[in-house]
Amino acid sequence: MMMSMFSSVSGLKAHQTRMDVIGNNIANVNTVGFKASRATFQEIFSQTLSAASSPDALSGRGGTNPMQIGLGMNVDAIDVSMTRGSVQRTESPTDLSIEGEGFFIVRGGNEGSYKFTRAGNFTIDKQGNLVTSSGQNVYGWMKYEYTDAGYVFDTEEPIRPLNLYEDIYNMSKRIIPAKVTTEAVLAGNLDSTEPAIGGYTGNAIGSGAIKALPFDAVDSEGNAVSGGDGIPDGGTGTKNLAPHFTVPVTVYDELGNEYKINIKFWKNFVDTSGSEPVTSWYYVVDGGNNASAPSANGFIKFDSKGKVVTDDTDYEVTPQFSLIPSPQTGAKEFKVTFNFEQLTMYADDSSVKATRVDGYPPGTLVTFSIGGDGVITGVYDNGRQQPLGQLALATFENPAGLQKVGSNQFIQTTNSGEFGTGKLPGNDGAGTLVPGTLEMSNVDLAKQFTEMIITQRGFQANSRVMTTSDEILQELANMKR
Repeated sequence: MMMSMFSSVSGLKAHQTRMDVIGNNIANVNTVGFKASRATFQEIFSQTLSAASSPDALSGRGGTNPMQIGLGMNVDAIDVSMTRGSVQRTESPTDLSIEGEGFFIVRGGNEGSYKFTRAGNFTIDKQGNLVTSSGQNVYGWMKYEYTDAGYVFDTEEPIRPLNLYEDIYNMSKRIIPAKVTTEAVLAGNLDSTEPAIGGYTGNAIGSGAIKALPFDAVDSEGNAVSGGDGIPDGGTGTKNLAPHFTVPVTVYDELGNEYKINIKFWKNFVDTSGSEPVTSWYYVVDGGNNASAPSANGFIKFDSKGKVVTDDTDYEVTPQFSLIPSPQTGAKEFKVTFNFEQLTMYADDSSVKATRVDGYPPGTLVTFSIGGDGVITGVYDNGRQQPLGQLALATFENPAGLQKVGSNQFIQTTNSGEFGTGKLPGNDGAGTLVPGTLEMSNVDLAKQFTEMIITQRGFQANSRVMTTSDEILQELANMKR
């Protein structure tokens, strides 16, 4: 009789533990990144009253099964379900969830053990650190280099606390320095119907003749004075010739000073001496504000199909010109290569414009975004973008072996596998990031209520065993009166 009471006591204790687990799961039904636990039971060692016996072929006696009485039960395991919870969209740029395996890596300060979490409700502190809600740093990489494939972070470097404002590799990231303009690519059409200022001749565009303009002024009656070699709209004659088309281009020196220069085009000669006519255009680079452009002029030749001729040494379709800033700017001379290879000459309106200019002024960080690969990209007020860091993820051979330490965080154990190095999101088994979302609790409320009812009934049944055993003992005691 005492054995039944001890068995019921063990049942009461185990069901109480299971109820504690269920209560904790339900309490965290809305906790970000929470992983539900489950309590399972096992029986305790049984007392053997009679061992099993084998059949006896000689006597014809059959075998018997063992007779055992169980001594109760206890909790077998309280394991954690690492299934992914549902995703809630928040639109906050620092909220992240993981699609797939992996954990965010966090640590409080520069020392101590790393902790791991699926809760991506991060914020930015006043110094630019990416931190958890409790102030722990989020870890990743900040050293990168620019390659043909774009910005590539050095994942061989140790992971460091992510800071969006500054780091030891890039110093201050709130302001990016200016980039001097080195190339300007022009594309578009020059109108072939414009009149040639040098006229139409059979021998004007021969070798050497192209290096001189046909004229730079007109006489008192408005007739062209030939043989000049000055700039059409800046010569010493009595009348300047306006350009056929002007293209504005903005360039920058090393300090970020802006120069609005103009490239002016004149249709020069049409040569009909060969098997097919060719046309030359003359251009001048005007240094614009606070800059001068010495000898910034040249010629372009088009064939009869309106395409730029690139194989004639008398013409330079990618000329390089020096721009000399005003002394008051404090900037030194810089060179810009103009690319005219994409120009055309058709009977249509002139439409040449700068399609790509590689320089830019300094910029101040305005906002940032986080991609699925964990790269944090800063957006600056000069229109440029620059990486600020990349988040690292941790993966484990047995995630269920991690130990909970509160604040939605885990630490590694001897059965979880060791954390070696950070993994790139989307690589080596690590999942990708979903910005602007949070992973919610994976608690199934309906299942927890069902488990709670079953646990209640189990506890109730064990208590009935206790009371029934007590009544039997009471009857036993009352046998003697």
